[in-house]
Amino acid sequence: MAAITASMVAELRAKTDAPMMECKKALTEAEGNMDKAEELLRVKLGSKAGKAASRVTAEGVVAAFVEGSTGALLEVNCETDFVTKNDSFLALAKAAAELVAKNNPADVAALSALPYSQDGFGPTLEDVRKGLIGKIGENMSFRRFKRYANGGKLASYLHGTRIGVVVEFDGDDTAAKDVAMHIAAMKPVALSSADVPAELIEKERAVAAGKAAEDAKAAEAAGKPAQSAEIVTKRIEGSVQKYLKEVSLFNQAFVKNDKQTVEQMLKAAGSTVKGFTLYVVGEGIEKKVDDFAAEVAAQVAAAKGA
Repeated sequence: MAAITASMVAELRAKTDAPMMECKKALTEAEGNMDKAEELLRVKLGSKAGKAASRVTAEGVVAAFVEGSTGALLEVNCETDFVTKNDSFLALAKAAAELVAKNNPADVAALSALPYSQDGFGPTLEDVRKGLIGKIGENMSFRRFKRYANGGKLASYLHGTRIGVVVEFDGDDTAAKDVAMHIAAMKPVALSSADVPAELIEKERAVAAGKAAEDAKAAEAAGKPAQSAEIVTKRIEGSVQKYLKEVSLFNQAFVKNDKQTVEQMLKAAGSTVKGFTLYVVGEGIEKKVDDFAAEVAAQVAAAKGA
């Protein structure tokens, strides 16, 4: 069985906000598997763990560029929040987004090879990146981008520099901008329930089943009668359907008027949304968790050995 270290417990606690002992128990039960431990905590503690797990840990910025029916959204990462306020770093991100839109690179490597000069560095974007690393003293990298050039209308919204959205739509510009702002706030994963990835649905179903099992154990311990399999199944599927409504854009309550869904708002405005991209800085990137106690112990041991 994998050893459960203090740093692993601290990492899971930072992700979930769960009590430290609960984190240790979950990691022990999951035999050190971080994803499994996080799922176990969601079963035991409800949605709190899931919400906290979405917090961003890595640093960087999201940049957008839209010109007519062509546009791009791009994320570039760095090591500290300090660099995200650096003018040269921000200029690099903005230029890279424009290069994506205008040149249609196949991937990050192709983007990096495009001609670009800045701050005396060049002649490629990669040369500028390397030059700024030396100048600023911190590593930085282009992580991902999405380009639009399908002839549809585009709207973009940046919430500060950490959240960015591009929406492809037909119809009213104001309605599209409102949807972009809504997406930044509510973070849907798909346009409709039918578009939610199967793996996310199955994960939610597993969590709901685990929660039902925990409730059954609690009822048994309290001497209460067990629910029928049919009722349990309905509860699980009810949880899944609730989740689908919460994460699909069209089904979400519109942030500017929670009396109507986004789909209803768009219909009233004579508009349709054909697609969107949402980037949150650092989403899915795990930041290194320092084990301070272990670091001190190592320094003490080194000092004694000197």
